[in-house]
Amino acid sequence: MNNVIITGSARGLGYEMVKVFRRSGFSVVLSDIHEEKLQEAQESLAKETGNGKVLAKTCNVTSLEELEALWNYGTEELGEIDLWINNAGVNQPMVPLWELKKEEIDLLIDIDLRGAMYGCKTAISHMKEQGHGLVYCIEGFGADDATQLGLTAYGSSKKGVQYMVRGLAKELSKTNTPVQVGRLNPGIMITNFITHPLGKDGAMELSESTKKVYNILGDYPDVVADFLVKGMIANITKKKQDDYVAWLTKGKAAWRFLTAGFNKRDFFKNS
Repeated sequence: MNNVIITGSARGLGYEMVKVFRRSGFSVVLSDIHEEKLQEAQESLAKETGNGKVLAKTCNVTSLEELEALWNYGTEELGEIDLWINNAGVNQPMVPLWELKKEEIDLLIDIDLRGAMYGCKTAISHMKEQGHGLVYCIEGFGADDATQLGLTAYGSSKKGVQYMVRGLAKELSKTNTPVQVGRLNPGIMITNFITHPLGKDGAMELSESTKKVYNILGDYPDVVADFLVKGMIANITKKKQDDYVAWLTKGKAAWRFLTAGFNKRDFFKNS
């Protein structure tokens, strides 16, 4: 049986990926910084259909020590870890960069970029010792060089994640390290992520133009999770370096804009 650790998996995409992995026979360690939400997620997931174990451990991804403890917990309970997914992330308030507070910039970079770096360092170091493993990171808006008002800080962090994974792929190949890294592009998902900046309480009001785009390009996380997980599982055998699993491709996005008039959706009608 294969084993996976997913950071930031008490809700949203991470939570839905746990479901898919367990249905595929994986045992999963989910983690989150909020202990109460983590316990609720574990109890709920344990009731879902699946053959694998579902374990949980709190973890702040900005702490290298806590990420080490997360790895150690996973191996103590399950043995070797085949997959590590750096999924934890936060969005920014949709204002220009100069209007963000210092602590808001620091928090976003610490979680979205530094957390991914720490996660990669932790997982690769241990996977090198065990002789195998895959590490995936989440790409997001900005990785494709797109720009938008109110997403400069977030986009910068995701462009950094893309560069990091590509750089790691080169380093792993040149050093003959038996670990593969990859990127996941989930596109736009309709979750609290898009309306609750920095993972905090208090919903952010989206503009009508933003809602229009999200209605065209957005998807619920369970649909995206199924696609992404199947792609990652396939790479356990293929062992492709710098694997890229993209749900919302340029072709799919173009098709949705072309057919938007015939396929009207409104994710915000009850908000």
